[in-house]
Amino acid sequence: MEVITIVFSIEYFEENDTCPVVEFIESLSTKEAAKILREIDLLEKYGLSLGMPYIKKLEGTDELWELRIKHSSNSFRVFYFHYVDGLFVLLHAIKKKTEKTPKKDIELSLSRIRRYKERKKSL
Repeated sequence: MEVITIVFSIEYFEENDTCPVVEFIESLSTKEAAKILREIDLLEKYGLSLGMPYIKKLEGTDELWELRIKHSSNSFRVFYFHYVDGLFVLLHAIKKKTEKTPKKDIELSLSRIRRYKERKKSL
């Protein structure tokens, strides 16, 4: 019997020579950044099978997911989507301060999905 290995990969959304998720991570303490990077590694290793409490599809969207990171008393979210063939594109990251995910962060992430797909189409 042949074993099928699914390979996942991570790409960081870039625009105007900036990478929003990387810049966000670099703004954090060393321990917070390490925790977020560890969770990103888990996403790359396990993909969508990672499941709750690590990942969650955002309600009311077709393809936007959040990587949920807890560090000490802080909660962080990295918004991403699955593009093709196991590729996850990390779009936006926040330190969560309210129970509900701010609508502006969801809308920003959705607009980045559209721009990402438009750029890929034109290649």
